[in-house]
This record gives sequence, C-alpha cells and structure tokens, in this order.
Amino acid sequence: MLLAVLSDFHGNLPALDAVLAELEHGRVDELVCLGDVALGPQPAETVARVRGLGCAVVMGNWDAWTLEGSHPRREIHGGNFIEQGEWWARKLSPEDRAFVRTFVSRIELRLDAVPVLCFHGSPSSFDDTILATTPHEEVVRLLAGFDCPLMLAGHTHVQLVRAVEGTLVVNPGSVGLPFRGVPLGELQLISPWAEYALVRIEDGRLSVDLRRAPYDVEGMLQRTIESGAPHAEWWAETWVRTGSRATGEARSSGLDRAVFPPLG
Repeated sequence: MLLAVLSDFHGNLPALDAVLAELEHGRVDELVCLGDVALGPQPAETVARVRGLGCAVVMGNWDAWTLEGSHPRREIHGGNFIEQGEWWARKLSPEDRAFVRTFVSRIELRLDAVPVLCFHGSPSSFDDTILATTPHEEVVRLLAGFDCPLMLAGHTHVQLVRAVEGTLVVNPGSVGLPFRGVPLGELQLISPWAEYALVRIEDGRLSVDLRRAPYDVEGMLQRTIESGAPHAEWWAETWVRTGSRATGEARSSGLDRAVFPPLG
C-alpha cells in the first residue's frame, strides 16, 4: 500500500500541482494532508484544489488563524507575514472558510495492518515542533499518551525521519514553503522546489521516500509580486532563486529513501 503525505501548501498552487502531477504516475492508494493549506499566493485556488482531492486534512496553525483572525505572534518579522496573511485571508470566500472548518486535529489511518497517526505539530497541538535537533526527552513528552508505530507530522517545513522509542516520526517537509534549515523562528531562506513524502507498506516492510518536485518558482514569485500582496518583493527575496546550485538538485525527484524493518 502506498500513502502520499503532503503538508504546508501555504497557498502555493503551482507547487501543489507539481506534486500532484508526480503522484499521477505513482499508483498512490491514499493521500493525506497535514495542514496549513491556504494562506499564500493563491489561497482560494489552493483550497479549491485540496477540496477536489477529497482527502483527509489536518488543521494547521495557519488554518486555525484563518478562521480566528488573530495570530498570537503579530510581531513576527516586523509584522510582514501577518499583514500578508490578513490580505490573503480576505481572498477566501465563506465557502472556503467552511471547508477549512472541516479540518481535524488528528487523523488515524491504517496502512495494511499498521496504524498511522497524522497531525500538524504534535498529537496534542498544531503549534508544537519536532525537529532532528529537538531533545529526545522533549519528543517523548510531545508524543506521550499516543501509542502508534508510525506518526506523520508537518508544521516545521523541514523533512525528517526520526525513530523515537519504537515510533517512527516522518515529516514530509513543505509543498509550498520548504525551509532551508533550522532553527525555526528566524527568517528562513526558501528552497526552490516542492517537498512531500511517500510511505509504503509492502510484504510487511515499511519504506519512506522523501521527495522534491521541481516547478516554475520564478513564475510563481512574479505573479505574487504582480498580485498586489503586501511585502511581496520582500517575501520573494527570501527564496533561493532559479539558477542556483540548489535548483539543479531539484531536477531529481528522489531525495532520500530509508527502508525499515517490519513494524509491530
């Protein structure tokens, strides 16, 4: 069985379409979205595309902010992100917001006989972060009370495969806004590709593919600038631009593949 894991679209429709185009050739059995769908260059269009997929969707922190209308950290990066988010949020119709309200805090799946728990930050909060650098004891605390051999997390915009006391935690990275590094909370450079993951159960064995899909980043950035979104040129400058060495790496879809023994 093959599961496609997508997260953190942030209104980047060309990035999402690039991933979906790759999935058309992958014989995917199921797809799950780990949240943060709308707020970005094409919020309404991205919501419409996700609605059309008919997949399960987790509530992300920016999804919740879309509905609540007040971000708890209004000062981040001088308020630029907040002003952008408010501008993009106004592009959503009442029907778009109604769809976002259907998102849930956790999703439980089964890949063959293997239970899978899906969430945005942690099983308890979409604001929690699990990174390669997060201390082991902190990760154990964040996962406490949820006994599952495979957990799928988003939120950090950084791809991850991490074993934690019998649980495998997988983060597919971000489709629409993949960060170049950690720590989080600082102004990040954005990679010029779309990230996602494929999780396969075959003959009792689990494999994880972390992937990068290329797309027309320059075109997306230019359309964003022309859209009239506030601080659009500032936002565009945070991206690693076409022609860099990193862009050449994006032309190869497969980033990393890890194969693990059977899950109990």
